[in-house]
Amino acid sequence: MTTGVEHPSGTRVFTARRILAMDGTEPEAFAVADGRVVATGALAALADRYPRATTFGLPGALICPGFNDAHCHTSQAALQRVRVDVGGAASVDDVVRLLARRARHTPTGRWVVGQDFDEHTVDGRVDRHTLDRVSTDHPVLVIEHTFHRAVVNSAGLRALGYQRTEDAPPGGQLLAGSDGAPDGWLLERAWLDPWLPGNGRPSIADPGAIADQLLALDEVHEELHALGLTSYCDAIVTPVEEELYRAALASGRLTPRVGMLQWHSYADPNDRSPWADDGDRLRRVGVKMMLDGALSGGTCLCHDPYPSATGRDNGLQILDDQEFAGRFGEFHEAGRRVAVHANGDAAIAKVLDRIEQLPSRGVRHRIEHCSVVTPELLRRMRRSGVIPVPFGPFVGLFGDRLLELYGPDRAELICAHRAMLEAGLPVGGSSDYPIVSNNPLLAVQSMVTRRSASGTLVGGSQRIDPLTALSVYTKGSAAATGEEHRKGQLAVGQLADFVALEEDVMTVEPDRIGEVRVLSTWVGGECVWQAPAESGE
Repeated sequence: MTTGVEHPSGTRVFTARRILAMDGTEPEAFAVADGRVVATGALAALADRYPRATTFGLPGALICPGFNDAHCHTSQAALQRVRVDVGGAASVDDVVRLLARRARHTPTGRWVVGQDFDEHTVDGRVDRHTLDRVSTDHPVLVIEHTFHRAVVNSAGLRALGYQRTEDAPPGGQLLAGSDGAPDGWLLERAWLDPWLPGNGRPSIADPGAIADQLLALDEVHEELHALGLTSYCDAIVTPVEEELYRAALASGRLTPRVGMLQWHSYADPNDRSPWADDGDRLRRVGVKMMLDGALSGGTCLCHDPYPSATGRDNGLQILDDQEFAGRFGEFHEAGRRVAVHANGDAAIAKVLDRIEQLPSRGVRHRIEHCSVVTPELLRRMRRSGVIPVPFGPFVGLFGDRLLELYGPDRAELICAHRAMLEAGLPVGGSSDYPIVSNNPLLAVQSMVTRRSASGTLVGGSQRIDPLTALSVYTKGSAAATGEEHRKGQLAVGQLADFVALEEDVMTVEPDRIGEVRVLSTWVGGECVWQAPAESGE
C-alpha cells in the first residue's frame, strides 16, 4: 500500500535497507518535496507516481526520523567556546593559567569567565583564594559543568555584594571556608541571579562579539548533526541567546530546528506577539522555571533525607512557594507552556500542586528532568496532562552515583521512562548537554540497558526496548514542544528530517547501541552532515 499526495517535479525518493517511520509502519521508501514527506510506500509505486523524481538509495542499515533533544543548552555550549573552557584542566595550576591568560587581555574590572569546570577531574581544590591568583583587578567566575554551582574570587564576591554566607539570596547558598567566611563557592540562585538577566537587571556575562558566537554555534551544530540530531530545545534562553539564534536564522546558517524556552525572569506573560513565532526553523516553545537543584550533584529537593551536597538532608528549593506560584500562574493564565526544572519528588509534587490549583487553559506543561518519581506522582501527572522530560543518558553515566545518593529503592524509579510511558504520558528524550554528551544513541543504550559505568544494573524494571527508546527521542520530544503534528515521524505532511545509521539498532547488542555510526543527517530533505569515508573505502 502506498500513501501520499500528488506533487510536481522537484520530488525526491529515499530508500534504504530498513525504514522506521515511527508511525507503526516500515515503508520501503518515502518521497520528499518542499521539505516535507509527501508519500510513503513501495519503491516501485513511488517511482510510478513520481517518474521525474530523483531516487536516493542511502547506504546503511536503518533510516529513522531525526533525533530531537528536548532539553539541552546548546547556546551555552557555543558561548562556552567563546569564554574560557576549563573543562580539560587537570590541576588547579591549569585552571589558573587558562584564566590568567584571558585576564591579561580583558579590561580591568570586567568579568573573566570560565566554564565546564569539573572538580572531580582536577587535582586540588579551587576556591576564592585560588582564583585570586588569576587576578585581583578582575572579578573571576568559574561555572561548574552541572550549571548548578560556580566559584568566584575575592573581587567577584565584592562585585556581587557577598560579604557573609548569610548574604545569599533565597534559593541560593554561599559555602563557608574554615574561617567561616565565604570561600567563593555559590550554589544555585547565588550565582544564577547575577548571571541570568531579568526584571530590569543586566547580566554580568559578556557573551563576546556576535561573529565569534556564530562561529562557535556553527561548530556545535556540525557536531550535533554528526550525532543524528535534527532538532533540539534550548532550555534556558535569555536575550543574549535569543539574539544569537535570530542572527543565525537571519544569516541562513541555522541548520537544525530550534525550540527556545525563555527564562522566566525576563519573559513577559502579557506579550501578545505570536508565541510560536518563526515558523519551522526557530520557535519560542515555552517558559523555563527552576524549582530545585541537581540530581547527580545532590541538590534536588526530596521528601526523604539523602546525603545532599548542600549540607542539608533533602536538597535545595530555588524558588520559594509564593514566587513560584505567582509566576507560574501568570504564564498559565496567558496560555503559555511552562517547563519547570524539578528533579526531586518533593519539587515534582509542588509543580503538580500548583497545576491542580489552576483552571484548565488547554496547555500541557512540562516537568524537566522529573527524576525521582513515585507511582502516585505519575498518576497525578497523567491527570494534569503533564509532559515529563527525563534525562536519557544519566543512568548509564551516573548510575553508581545515583545509587550512592538515593539508594536502590529510589533509584529504581529515577529516570523512569518505562513507568512514565505505561502511565500513558508522552515522554521527551533529553541530555542536558553540555553537562553530558548529547549523543542520542548513547542515551538509547542507557534507556535499554540501565547499566551504570561499572556495569551495575540500576532500576532494571525501567528498561525499555530500542524501538520505544527511539520513539522517545523522536515522537516524544516533538510532543514536548507541542510539535508532534509537524515532526517526529516519517509520515505524510511531516517535516522530512531523518538520519541514516550504519547498523540497525533494533538488532545490535544493546551495549553497543551507543557506538552505532551515523552516516548522514537530513533536515527538510537536505543533507546537513555526511560521515567522511573511512580509510580504505
